[in-house]
This record gives sequence, C-alpha cells and structure tokens, in this order.
Amino acid sequence: MAAYWVARAKINDPDQYKKYTDRVPAILQKFGAKILARGGKFQILEGPETFGRFVVVEFPSMEQAVACHDSPEYQEAAAFRKDGGGEVELVIVDGM
Repeated sequence: MAAYWVARAKINDPDQYKKYTDRVPAILQKFGAKILARGGKFQILEGPETFGRFVVVEFPSMEQAVACHDSPEYQEAAAFRKDGGGEVELVIVDGM
C-alpha cells in the first residue's frame, strides 16, 4: 500500500535550503518515490500561516518512506536544511 510524505516547510536561507532540495530528488528516486506536489501555489484553509512551501511525495510503502527518511543520503541532505536553511514538519501517512 502506498504511503505519503506530507511536509510543510519554511525557508529561512534560500541558498542553504537549495543545497537540500538539489539533492532530494535523486534520493527519492532511489526509494521508488514520486513527487506529487512540491512548492507551487497553495491556499491555507485552516491553521496558522507559518509555512510557505508544501510537499507531497508518494512512496510504494510505509517501509520505503521510513527507509528513505532514515537513509544516510537523506540525513546528509537534510543537514543543510536543519543548519539554518529552513524549518520542516514532516509526517508519513498510509494510503488507502
């Protein structure tokens, strides 16, 4: 069953954040993921306007989604984001 990363992001340092986003597509591909939404136009219907970037990524399974997140490659890329590049809330949701 498919699983989805659903992320809300705030970019604090565009140059630092780009070091993260440049690396992520190849990592996702390695885990069989497909980017469904990344950035772009959005409308907040409820909740605070804390985040300005939204991402939805489909994985073949919950296990692949977790393995991708926990992989050394993703953690290395995420370090650029965590080191002042931005703030992210990320959840993994099982598909139906």
